[in-house]
Amino acid sequence: MPSTTTTPPLVTARIDPRGPRFAAAVTSVVLAGTLLAGPQLGLPLLAVQAFAFGAGALLGLRYQPYGWVFRHYIRPRLEEPADLEDERPPRFAQAVGFGFALLAIAGALASLDALFYVAAGFALGAALLNAVFDFCLGCELYLFGMRLRGRRAGGSR
Repeated sequence: MPSTTTTPPLVTARIDPRGPRFAAAVTSVVLAGTLLAGPQLGLPLLAVQAFAFGAGALLGLRYQPYGWVFRHYIRPRLEEPADLEDERPPRFAQAVGFGFALLAIAGALASLDALFYVAAGFALGAALLNAVFDFCLGCELYLFGMRLRGRRAGGSR
């Protein structure tokens, strides 16, 4: 006799879409400072940003430092958002940023200045797209990957 139990749909965290945009604005400032300071002087700022990206990617956006600031100090002063969004695409974007930050750190430590500037510059470009135009490049990559895999971003097929 076949089993009649069904697997419940995966429940994902829902977030205020203004939070990642705020985080992208802070990220843009940190990465711009990193690039202006250069590979040696900018390394501490880059480490801070890598930590922020890593926390968001590995632990979730609620543990990302800029998201924490948004939730505790900015969101209480705003009206409720019109709707909430799935956390997975912005979390994937944090992972992509983390990867670029690690590449930039490797470039700085290995005295490969071009790698430092290109990797940090790509991360800055993506953060600026989100902060200024509300276009999350990493989120779009996540959604594109889900379409390629034949899945909806919401979880079930």
